Amino acid sequence: MLHSSKSAFTMIELVFVIVVLGILAAVAIPRLAVTRDDAMIVKGRSDVSAIRSGISLQRSRMMLEGNNAFPTNLDAIDDNYGNSNQRLFNIADGNTSNILEYPIFSQANRDGGWVKTGANAYAFRVNGVATAFTYTNTNGLFSCTTGNANCDDLTR
Repeated sequence: MLHSSKSAFTMIELVFVIVVLGILAAVAIPRLAVTRDDAMIVKGRSDVSAIRSGISLQRSRMMLEGNNAFPTNLDAIDDNYGNSNQRLFNIADGNTSNILEYPIFSQANRDGGWVKTGANAYAFRVNGVATAFTYTNTNGLFSCTTGNANCDDLTR
């Protein structure tokens, strides 16, 4: 009598593969989450650098025109602070006084987004934590309080 043999995975082999995949997922998922947070910090750091460069550029332009001052405002938002889709760091006056050539549109309560919180006050959100920035138009500084949430990472 001939025995026909069928090849298939045993239950133990299937359980072993599932356990290995579970271990790999447990290791990989936290690393991917950290990568996303790091990307938000890098985006914020890039934005801060561009804003500071734009302030310096506007100061130089104003000095060439005989005005030895820093820009008064970084954008044209005078009220309704904290709203989404506002043009930040861009006045839209034909590029004569824009801090950034293209605006950053505000994103209230969203990670990786900027929002204007007051006159010359802004916040950048990472991990649900808003880091406050202020612009001082007497000396041109765009800064956050050192030691506050993410401030050191965003201003390196």
